[in-house]
Amino acid sequence: MAGRVTQNMMNAQLLRNLNYNLSQMNRLQNQVATGRKINKPSDDPVGITYSLRYRSELAANEQYQKNVDHAISWLEFTDSMLNQANNVLQRVRELAVEGANGTNDQTALDAIRSEIEQLREQMVTIGNSQFNGKYIFNGQYTDVKPYSEGLTVDPATGETVSEAAKSVTDMSKIQYEVGVGVKISVNISGNEVFGGPNDEDNVFRILDELVIALKNGKYEDVGAALGKLDSRMDSFLAKRSDIGAMMNRIELSQDRLEDIGINLQTLQSKTEDADVAELITNLKTYENVYQSSLAVGARLITPSLVDFLR
Repeated sequence: MAGRVTQNMMNAQLLRNLNYNLSQMNRLQNQVATGRKINKPSDDPVGITYSLRYRSELAANEQYQKNVDHAISWLEFTDSMLNQANNVLQRVRELAVEGANGTNDQTALDAIRSEIEQLREQMVTIGNSQFNGKYIFNGQYTDVKPYSEGLTVDPATGETVSEAAKSVTDMSKIQYEVGVGVKISVNISGNEVFGGPNDEDNVFRILDELVIALKNGKYEDVGAALGKLDSRMDSFLAKRSDIGAMMNRIELSQDRLEDIGINLQTLQSKTEDADVAELITNLKTYENVYQSSLAVGARLITPSLVDFLR
């Protein structure tokens, strides 16, 4: 037996249909306005989980890229300081070769000594180089100056020597995380670069020996320092080679992170971004449906008691 359909039931059904069409139009208009098909979790409960995961991975990838940028800047600055130190040593060697010449009188030796003393101060300044307010040659003690700038009297010889020759720098490594569980060291300790306090080729000790030898007019001691100077220069070149190897690895990591970022953005776009052309087409369809619903509703509600009495 068919149920009885009343006017109220027809009116209620009409309102439900109109509200449904309006809600669909509102959803589509919101997606067109934002350009995203997921604006709240209920839009796509499964898609939102992927979207949040991609966002999290993108945020982590961006931080890794920042770490890589900082690491590259640190290494570039370190290499620049090593280049300056190598230039200083080159000049010291030229002066040492000139000072080892026995034809020089004491006045000439004093002039050479004076320049080497200035170069010694410059080497200490390089050893205390700072990048973004951090000392680069003192391991993880980046807030502590690694080399003293003063002079002291050696009690054994009575000669004035630099305190930097006795400095012990921290050997700990500064590491940047450039991937999940991937860390790269970016620093080199000052003792590795300039020599430890017990090393015969400690650059500050060599400079002290040259100053003392030139002061006392000992040509043979000046010549003997050349071999130690060459040894330290070789160490400089080896450390610059290490810096280059670290730079190459970090640049490879940088390229890898850029590729990962592009892939994640593509996946996120496929999950979140809306197809504007499809949305506009669907929106126009629902607009037509809504207009048709209004037209049908107008005909449905038109009859009145007067119409039945005619």
